[in-house]
Amino acid sequence: MAEFDFVIEQLKAVERVAKNGKPYWMARDIMRILDYRRWTDFREVVERAKTSCENAGNLSPHHFVPMLQMVEIGSGAKREIENYALSKYGCYLIAMNGDTSKPEIATAQAYFVEQTYRQEALQSLTEEEQRRQLRDRVKDANRKLGGAAKEAGVRSVMFGVFHDAGYKGLYGGIGVREIKARKGIPEKENLLDRMGRTELAANEFRITQAEEKIRREQIKGEKRAIDTHHAVGEKVRQAIKEIGGKMPEQLLAAPSIKKKLSSKKEKALTIPGESSDV
Repeated sequence: MAEFDFVIEQLKAVERVAKNGKPYWMARDIMRILDYRRWTDFREVVERAKTSCENAGNLSPHHFVPMLQMVEIGSGAKREIENYALSKYGCYLIAMNGDTSKPEIATAQAYFVEQTYRQEALQSLTEEEQRRQLRDRVKDANRKLGGAAKEAGVRSVMFGVFHDAGYKGLYGGIGVREIKARKGIPEKENLLDRMGRTELAANEFRITQAEEKIRREQIKGEKRAIDTHHAVGEKVRQAIKEIGGKMPEQLLAAPSIKKKLSSKKEKALTIPGESSDV
């Protein structure tokens, strides 16, 4: 616990604030805290994080801003070295793509998961708008993950097992059917349509990171792909546990997104003075 607190304090100490009021961190500061000794090694982590960012549908230059930094090299001489200004999300992805054998990485994962969730909560969109956006992103991410699984050798008849493996990793061993039963969701309803923002966000991260890992490590073979998806789900679960968050199976089911969209359309067609034929 003391080590956890020490790393958190270090991360807070190197946090900076941009002119627009948003926090950011410098990559070389993060490198030191995460116990990387060489920039060339850490830069590989940054590149993997940038790829994860793009695969999740975000623009990496918004979260990884390249910069040149002047440093002294002795006798008053200076030279430029490469650096990056990182957003919270950028730091989050670096932590998730780092060397998991380092205890500092696990701590940073927990810290930036919490920071990212807080930022999500402060966004100006309404709860339902955020849910709809997240649901659309998860749908797209699942499609891309399916493509990666197919390339890895997962047969179409095993796609259900493959996707269930990710859920079991994230939900402590229970699959889609058991999750629905626990949350009181009818079997015919889509589980993702009944998730709130927090649960959707956790699943989006599980899905995008599973796709990235399968492609990056060139996973081949049906069993290896299934095991990889399960392992990624477990990793995301552990990060949630580290920050003291609720486990996804403990979160209540949200009202169906599809039913809410259908209700809004019906209301739009019955506004007084407007024709329902428009």
